[in-house]
Amino acid sequence: MGIFARLASLIKANLNDLISRSEDPEKMLNQVVIDMANQLIEAKKQVAVSIADEKRLAKQAEQEAANAAEWERRAMLAIKAGDDALAKEALNRKKEHDALAQTLKDQWQKQKNAVDQLKTALRMLNAKIEEAKRKKNVLIARKKRAEAQRAIQETMSGMNNASAFETFDRMSQKIDQIEAEAEASSEIAEQYTGDVLADKFGQLEASAGADDELLALKRKMGVAPPEAPKAEAAPQVRVAGTPTPAAQQVTQAEQDELAAALAELEAQEQQEQARMKR
Repeated sequence: MGIFARLASLIKANLNDLISRSEDPEKMLNQVVIDMANQLIEAKKQVAVSIADEKRLAKQAEQEAANAAEWERRAMLAIKAGDDALAKEALNRKKEHDALAQTLKDQWQKQKNAVDQLKTALRMLNAKIEEAKRKKNVLIARKKRAEAQRAIQETMSGMNNASAFETFDRMSQKIDQIEAEAEASSEIAEQYTGDVLADKFGQLEASAGADDELLALKRKMGVAPPEAPKAEAAPQVRVAGTPTPAAQQVTQAEQDELAAALAELEAQEQQEQARMKR
């Protein structure tokens, strides 16, 4: 192989590689669909011309058949007039029109068959173009999905290479350290201000309140024994000569109310005992 042939092959190979790498599938598919649509338009024009030729041949055949019938009528008219020679000439002209009508009829039949085939081919071409459009949309969707997956993969690879997640972990550790230092400073401040003891008592009260609520809920559900009835306070007996400080503060009216309440309580107990004896 000569140097010029090798150079031509090298240039051709580089051009083909450049064209292949510059081809965009979406643009190429759109262009192919456009070209196919243009071909469909041209095919429709050709079919329309063929249909027009078929109709023209059919009309010409009908016209020649009508001319033959007219010359036959004229021959009959000549026979009635007694002019046989003129009748023969008319019949000869009729025969010419019959032959031409038959030729046109044959051509019309062939043209009709061709038009039917063209119509079938046109329908097939239209169906293929519609199928190509659907495939184009599917292929473009696949291409975009593949590009999205590739972009995500490249992004993930870039993040791994740049240690982005390590940066997040390092920042999280710094924030934990800041929070720990803040908690330590708060604890030291409480120790020096005496707030630790108050905080402990606050926690104890909160815990006691929670225990009481839990016990009350258990008693409501019946899973804990009911609360024991409180014992009635025994009446204070006033001993002469040893007055208590509380007794000294009781007025005469209060003593009368207390005595009336005790009398009523004793009456109710006696009535209850009498009812039980019955």
